[in-house]
Amino acid sequence: MADGQKGLKLYNTLTRAKEDFVPIDAENIRMYVCGPTVYDFAHIGNARPAIVFDVLFRLLRHLYGPDHVTYVRNITDVDDKINARAARDFPDLPLNEAIRRVTETTNNQYQQDVAALGCLEPTFQPRATEFVLPRPDGKTDMVTLIQRLIERGHAYEAKGEILFDTASMADYGQLSKRNLDEQQAGARVAVEAHKKNPQDFVLWKESSAEEPGWDASFTLPGGRTATIRGRPGWHIECSAMSEAYLGEVFDIHGGGLDLIFPHHENEIAQSRCAHGTDVMVNYWMHNGFLQVEGRKMSKSEGNFVTINELLETEKFGGHKWPGEVLRLAMLMTHYREPIDFSVRKLENAERLLTRWYRMLSEAWPVEPSSPHPEMIEALSDDLNTVEALDVLYSSFTSHEAGVLEAGASELGWDFYDPESAAAALASARFMGLLTMDPAAWLQGSSEVDAQRVASLITARLALIREKNWAEADRIRDELLAQGIQLKDGKDPVTGERVTTWEVKR
Repeated sequence: MADGQKGLKLYNTLTRAKEDFVPIDAENIRMYVCGPTVYDFAHIGNARPAIVFDVLFRLLRHLYGPDHVTYVRNITDVDDKINARAARDFPDLPLNEAIRRVTETTNNQYQQDVAALGCLEPTFQPRATEFVLPRPDGKTDMVTLIQRLIERGHAYEAKGEILFDTASMADYGQLSKRNLDEQQAGARVAVEAHKKNPQDFVLWKESSAEEPGWDASFTLPGGRTATIRGRPGWHIECSAMSEAYLGEVFDIHGGGLDLIFPHHENEIAQSRCAHGTDVMVNYWMHNGFLQVEGRKMSKSEGNFVTINELLETEKFGGHKWPGEVLRLAMLMTHYREPIDFSVRKLENAERLLTRWYRMLSEAWPVEPSSPHPEMIEALSDDLNTVEALDVLYSSFTSHEAGVLEAGASELGWDFYDPESAAAALASARFMGLLTMDPAAWLQGSSEVDAQRVASLITARLALIREKNWAEADRIRDELLAQGIQLKDGKDPVTGERVTTWEVKR
């Protein structure tokens, strides 16, 4: 297909509108997403952009081909919070060594966490520390990018810092819609004496003897050289790493809503001014905020929770939560909407996954075919995962309804043909769900014989009709001890008692 004919629409934060996606080069779709600052284990808020843009990565690969999409997600491993954590955790080590110890541990944990959430590995995951100084391979680095800004009149030196001059950019503030004059007039933070403007931000800051630093020399106006042992500002890191792999202008830049200002705004300023381009990125995408149990997540609120804690401990809801549960719970809300992350939401997601796995187990083994076209259509409408999940839900519930109509609800659910099971599984896996063998998900339910369960349910129903409550309860308790929970209800037509079952995780 020609460019712009894939049917993909994305909401562009820059224009505040949903737009047709027209790639710069359909042979190489390029996307950059801000990754974690690895000073601590990633919290559940960090999981949302990882999952959201993983779905977009999957969709782009489907539309344009796996070999025609480049996805970069960076690792920020130089940051003042990292310095503080390193000094706290490894006081007896030299600071640079301590920093490496901190970031190695936390980065490794992050990779394990997002893998557990079902996220594909990005094409590249550059570390900020590897792009500070000029590189042997010639890829863009931070010091060279800063020098370019100085030469173009967009940066200046003051008190051991190199600062970006926001007044040098006529349309600074387009992404966040913040007018520079208004910012200056209403600035709540006092102008630091060495800054020309209150919104000027650091590109390079001097390091003390106790802080990590790199030796860098900058040629200033008039030919003067400033040699500053220092470290980069936060924003210049992403400008350098995105250009290194994606070029001066690329297709999509993603991240959380909280990054619009100042981080993404300042990325745009640096990159555009360094290259003299009208744009840095054609489509800016931002996921909405996350709160926990109706409150903003914070350590002071006592509701701060990491991905690892959800996966490995019983801190949240007294339960360990599989990564697929966390993923499904996230995808149940449109990515631009705020999400209330709660135990109830996780429980709902877990019940749904268990039901789907049980249905698949009755048709297993199943080879996935192709995802439902309606799912691709939903995702192509600004990544509408809510509608995409509705398609997936229907692909399972339609078969459940067919079994109920046949009067066989006590026998569990089944697919009416192998093709429907294959399409349902393909659709689920497209969303990063139902990736396990059903027996593994059902935690030992491979020993559970569905026919035996159905036979016991039939016997129990007969006992209930005979009012032999004790023996009926014995069967119920026996199955519960095996992890199988019975649910009694009434047939909506006949009014007779019917019993369904599920594996209790």
